[in-house]
Amino acid sequence: MTTPGQSPLGKAVATPDRYDPALLFAMRRAAQREALGLGATLPFSGADLWTAYELSWLDSRGKPEVAVALFSVSADSPSIVESKSLKLYLNGFSQTPFKSPGAVQRTIAADLSRAFGGPVEVELVRPAEFARLRVADLEGESLDDRDIEVRDYTPNPGLLTTARDIASETLVSNLFKSNCPVTGQPDWGSVQIRYRGPRIDRAGLLRYLVSFRQHAGFHESCVERMFIEVLQRCRPERLTVYARFTRRGGIDINPFRSNWERAPAPDARTARQ
Repeated sequence: MTTPGQSPLGKAVATPDRYDPALLFAMRRAAQREALGLGATLPFSGADLWTAYELSWLDSRGKPEVAVALFSVSADSPSIVESKSLKLYLNGFSQTPFKSPGAVQRTIAADLSRAFGGPVEVELVRPAEFARLRVADLEGESLDDRDIEVRDYTPNPGLLTTARDIASETLVSNLFKSNCPVTGQPDWGSVQIRYRGPRIDRAGLLRYLVSFRQHAGFHESCVERMFIEVLQRCRPERLTVYARFTRRGGIDINPFRSNWERAPAPDARTARQ
């Protein structure tokens, strides 16, 4: 386990064409969580839902096969895997023969489970099933048409306020942006917040989401920070934060954190993904 600066992210590297699980670069979640004041007992459960659109291998006779790969990683896993290293790892399948798609699925599941430090669910969607990978908006009422003035572009939880009445609602914004903490490249995403508790001021919530615009953080850490700050400032009894980020290098990462509901199935993407 090493630091982001030691990863292949932001560096010129050769594209592999042979299977090599050593390419996977894992980083402990603990360091990012400690910065949020989190210890061993987490106030949420959830999963990171990955979609890998660029997976191909050779069958036993040398003919190429393709699939879209869906990975579900528990938020309880001790590590994350840097996305460029995962891309390089998957590229290594391109000239590697496998006896069957099942053998590919089992190989990836075993390698990712070792890298993340816990069980990883892997599903391969073959071309005959591509139509099931539907495009859908995140469910909820959009915040984005609100006429607001924005002055904060680094995370400001002080923008979060509540009213006295109790609400049960799902709110969505497509205006989220943060930056990769290694390369500085923009990470664009859509965020869904579902809660029950004191009614959250919508203008303040939108300003808060926009305030991540110049923040440097991995996808998983950004979602966990949003969860913690909304939980602490707004005191909902139930809270879910779910973000779907646009793909980079043929991979998208979609963290889901909740204290009351299970992660959705990873078979729908937003239009920008």
